[in-house]
Amino acid sequence: MPKDTLPGLTVCNNAMLRRATRKLGQFYDDVLAPSGLKATQQGLLYQIHIGDEPAMGAIAAALIMDLSALGHTLKPLIRDGYVETFADPDDRRIKRVRLTPQGLVKLDEAMKLWRVAQQRFEDMVGKEQAARLRAALDDIAALDFDLPPAAT
Repeated sequence: MPKDTLPGLTVCNNAMLRRATRKLGQFYDDVLAPSGLKATQQGLLYQIHIGDEPAMGAIAAALIMDLSALGHTLKPLIRDGYVETFADPDDRRIKRVRLTPQGLVKLDEAMKLWRVAQQRFEDMVGKEQAARLRAALDDIAALDFDLPPAAT
């Protein structure tokens, strides 16, 4: 255990996961900084790109975010001209998103930097361990943590 880890953190799954998430997030943010994007923004641009004009609700569900948090994250990307929203042609109640031409250029720039971060991470922890980590985290994200009703 590193000397800067408080003993109480090591017994809490949530605390250790958040600690690791902050550390890894800072690393990816630092590598992506020349693009002007945060890692969360790069990831969102990528999901929009591969999603073929996805509905906002589908993106929020896939990323396990609520729609207001997604809207908050999208706001600077829309402001900077990388993303646009539009009503679904078949159901105008559904809002969809797509990358603009500027967004495609920005995504390409950010993906080059992301590949550097991804490779550095895998060099440090090992490619197989990184793959196992992603699989374990995906398994955790798929768990149903709904609590049963309280007993009376």
